[in-house]
Amino acid sequence: MSLDRRKFLEGSVVTGAGMALAGAGGVPAAAAVEGPGGGHGAERYAFTVMGTTDLHGNVFNWDYATDAEFDDRDRNDVGLAKISTLVSRVRREKGRHNTLLIDAGDTIQGTQLAYYYAKVDPITDPGGPVHPMARAMNAIGYDAAALGNHEFNYGIPVLRKFEESCDFPLLGANAVDARSLRPAFRPYVLKRLRSPRGRVVTVAVLGLTNPGIAIWDKAHVQGKLAFPGLVEQAAKWVPRLRSMGADVVVVAAHSGASGTSSYGDQLPYVENAAALVAERVPGIDAILVGHAHVEIPERRVVNAETGREVVLSEPLKWGQRLTLFDVVVEWRGGRWEVGSVGSRVLNSNAVAEDARITGLLRAEHRKVVAYVNRVIGRSKAEMTAAEAPVRDTAILDFIAFVQAEVVRKALAGSAYASLPVLSQASCFSRTARVPEGDVTIRSMAALYPFDNTLEARVLTGAQLRDYLEFSARYYVRTAAGGPVDPSGITNAEGTPDYNYDVVCGVSYEIDIAKPAGQRIGKLLFEGKPVADGARFVLAVNNYRASGGGNFPHVAAAEQVWSTSDEIRNLIIGWVQEAKVIDGSVFASVDWRLTRDGVPVF
Repeated sequence: MSLDRRKFLEGSVVTGAGMALAGAGGVPAAAAVEGPGGGHGAERYAFTVMGTTDLHGNVFNWDYATDAEFDDRDRNDVGLAKISTLVSRVRREKGRHNTLLIDAGDTIQGTQLAYYYAKVDPITDPGGPVHPMARAMNAIGYDAAALGNHEFNYGIPVLRKFEESCDFPLLGANAVDARSLRPAFRPYVLKRLRSPRGRVVTVAVLGLTNPGIAIWDKAHVQGKLAFPGLVEQAAKWVPRLRSMGADVVVVAAHSGASGTSSYGDQLPYVENAAALVAERVPGIDAILVGHAHVEIPERRVVNAETGREVVLSEPLKWGQRLTLFDVVVEWRGGRWEVGSVGSRVLNSNAVAEDARITGLLRAEHRKVVAYVNRVIGRSKAEMTAAEAPVRDTAILDFIAFVQAEVVRKALAGSAYASLPVLSQASCFSRTARVPEGDVTIRSMAALYPFDNTLEARVLTGAQLRDYLEFSARYYVRTAAGGPVDPSGITNAEGTPDYNYDVVCGVSYEIDIAKPAGQRIGKLLFEGKPVADGARFVLAVNNYRASGGGNFPHVAAAEQVWSTSDEIRNLIIGWVQEAKVIDGSVFASVDWRLTRDGVPVF
């Protein structure tokens, strides 16, 4: 994919022209807090930085997969229309000129609304539409947003077009030109607030994104962009921001706080590095955390060099929460010093949607609802993923079957046509369901919600066994004998469902009474034991093939085919062509859980 050099480097040099006044003139008296005696030089000024993250294309409180208002067991709501109401309330309480609003990334992927304007009616077409997320965020009045890894899912041209549509900068200090290593996006923005006495408070917002982009979206960024580590880049930029007069430094980091990585040792950088940035880089006051999809109202990390506390907060995904960083600065010795920082989160389910935002995008929403409700075929029977984590189910067999069919056709006539094709599938949602009767685009979107593409990689029998052993770590070791609670044997050590793979085309047993690494038994192909030297083609999604989940061998395996079309679209196309989903064609029980050789169920 070609990349316009001028646009690629646009914004790489940020000068004083990039500074913006967040407010000028009078502010509510509540923002000024006098120190002891209240005399000259004792001024204290309070302001609030609001933050969202991992919005993932959610504007409306709507679930396009169920064609109904969003709901979950915790009664959460989603969407920028809800966030807008909260933001307006905070601005009224604090005074608009005493607030900033930022985001920590993963904005333009995740819902059918986001997909529609990337692929179906793309924003990159000449005279094409403006991205709904840009329109909503502009209307709400964001000041800055960090890049998330999912910003790159649709390729750099889509991202650049989104960037052009935003009235605020997209920040990524560690998203650099692969050749020059110069910033490819704005690294930071400086915002100026004014105290009631007219003194300027300069707030720097530094944006950091996730180094895993180099793996997960390799097809889009290889040779064009590089993604150095967050700690290293923060250590480079924070001193510069302080030397440029920043009184307060806030980092918007699309990186969790756990210090872990899902891609193992493939890169020398930590994926979830926000807490490490706080601990190792002096000069930061607060970090808006993203990427991990967990809620952190407030976490305090002591910087190892200065001994000062850095406040971290992560609002829950999809617009379910809004973080508030309440900052107080004090005028001392002719300069501002940070007196205190605290954080909390507001729940978007406590307010109504902002009619200004829903009205702005009502036409786009209706267009997408009509698109996802298009009937594309019918299913002879209902298929659900409710038991997919513990049993071989038809719904995962269906995904694997379509992937294998696509790969077989693609390899026909090639040097690899004679190799058996196996296929990998994961349970992305235990609530996924293909109904009996009419099948729509939205039911396929619920079945495969991610924008993964399909690849074909060659594995040996020995490598396949290692792959399955790694996957089987997902189960909690459970002694033989006695009843088994299905809800208590999965997600060992926090492994998410999407990082548990089943492989179709072979049969095998998983003995959960044995320790991890020794669980796979009776691994057979066409009824015969799989030899270590046997060769197979594995149909696998690009996330896994690129190292996502750190499964062994697959990332380094020979790639013999790939496509840029999403697996979801391949499934939709298969249904449109076949017209009927018939489980008797593809469903079979090829793997089972055992304890000491005795089936668990």
